[in-house]
Amino acid sequence: MARIMVVGDVGGFPGELTRVTGDGEAVVVQVGDLVDRGPDSAGVLDVVRRRLESDPRRWVQLIGNHEWQYLGGDRFWPEPLPETAAELLREWWRREWMGVAAAVRAADGEEFLITHAGLTVETWRQLGEPVTAATTAALLNTRPDEVVGSYRGPLWASAGSEVYESWLREATPMPFSQVHGHDTIVDFTRRQWRCGERLRQRSAADWEARHTVTRVSGGRFIGVDPKHGTTGAPSWSPLILDGATLLT
Repeated sequence: MARIMVVGDVGGFPGELTRVTGDGEAVVVQVGDLVDRGPDSAGVLDVVRRRLESDPRRWVQLIGNHEWQYLGGDRFWPEPLPETAAELLREWWRREWMGVAAAVRAADGEEFLITHAGLTVETWRQLGEPVTAATTAALLNTRPDEVVGSYRGPLWASAGSEVYESWLREATPMPFSQVHGHDTIVDFTRRQWRCGERLRQRSAADWEARHTVTRVSGGRFIGVDPKHGTTGAPSWSPLILDGATLLT
């Protein structure tokens, strides 16, 4: 068992990534979107490179849609990375230093699937309806093109309107809980909700940490994207799971 730290999207802010990950005692799972928006995407990649090379057992790097565009996906960000930085992402993908999903068991036994954007019920069914987070993560890490590249898949799906609503709409109990970045059902700056009343009644926000929790049948979603934008979040924290076990 270990202290597991799930770090949301850091989009170009190497100082913030270094600050929250500290001295390297925790096992870090970073949910992707390392690059774009902020002032120094190459600097963020350099922080991650050093951690992957020095102790890869303590750093689990997941892919976000902003990395995917350099691995064969459609380019959408107007300010491309330098070629050396883009090639570093391609190298991590080839060497399997960057995955699609991770699975964690918390100290109380709750299992979490961790992906960039979250898993809709439709994508879960495409995978064959796996019953554990570890099996689901293993299937996603085989990189099925029809899943990873889909705009409703675990790199792109919108949290409230697609991911959460899909499980509520189908009334299918979620077989495990989920942690994701990419999107959120609140506006942290204005402290306002950006979802319908049905989701609002099931949800709570930690405005300082910039996390949200939404409960559905069978589990819960924890959103950890701090929404740094181009200026950085004034306060935020990673999700800490003490006494947890990394299953993948």
